[in-house]
Amino acid sequence: MNNADIVQKQLDAYNAQDVDAMMAFYAPDVIVSGLNGTPTETDHAALHARYTKAFAQFPQNKAELVNRIAVGNTVADHEHVVRAPGGEIFDVIAIYSFRDGLISRVDFAK
Repeated sequence: MNNADIVQKQLDAYNAQDVDAMMAFYAPDVIVSGLNGTPTETDHAALHARYTKAFAQFPQNKAELVNRIAVGNTVADHEHVVRAPGGEIFDVIAIYSFRDGLISRVDFAK
């Protein structure tokens, strides 16, 4: 599976709100951060907790892929996120970095 395929599989799991399936695509020491910011999560447990909480708060949350660019060891997705019908809507760029076939870092620009 190439890096773009991995990102798509984790996006599919995200949209199914299947946190355990999502975690299969992340390195144990994954780092998540706002672009150029301080990391907000630094391991599997923290990332699992983040999405468990988000999906409980927004059970209809979905992210639609607008565009994907894959270059070398990086995949950047432009996503259109809808928290709920009639709810918050926003666009985000997720920049995924890889190590050993797993997502090792995600930087979000919003």
